[in-house]
Amino acid sequence: MEELDFTLELNSEDLNKTAEYDLYTQAEERLLELTGDHKDMTGAAINVRRPASGESAFLHEVTVVIYSRPEHIAATEKDSSPAMALKGALDAAERQVRKRREKLKERWKQPGNLPVEQEIGEAYLAAGEDTDEELDAVEEELEDV
Repeated sequence: MEELDFTLELNSEDLNKTAEYDLYTQAEERLLELTGDHKDMTGAAINVRRPASGESAFLHEVTVVIYSRPEHIAATEKDSSPAMALKGALDAAERQVRKRREKLKERWKQPGNLPVEQEIGEAYLAAGEDTDEELDAVEEELEDV
């Protein structure tokens, strides 16, 4: 994939530049690998922050938003280390991307994309032309398929 096809942005409030760069390169490697030959992902934004205060001030929260078609994907993870929180958020986002890609592969399961035999049976029913005998014959054909 060309470099201009995928945009990655990382925002952090309190990380030093070295830590921010390390997180950026880790995220870039994982996301570009996930993108592969697919053209559904156009970019990502990562936000690293420390939302808690007081006793749990050590927590880091990482939110990963993947800009993709047909809808965007988001995942958030909290951990004591920003690197581990990023890993967890990327794992969750990757699972969502793979699940959505699998679902999109099975277009025949989506409404309006039924197998031909089922569409024929539904056409008979919708037309109101079938009798009980014709309905039984259609059902038997569907069972054979």
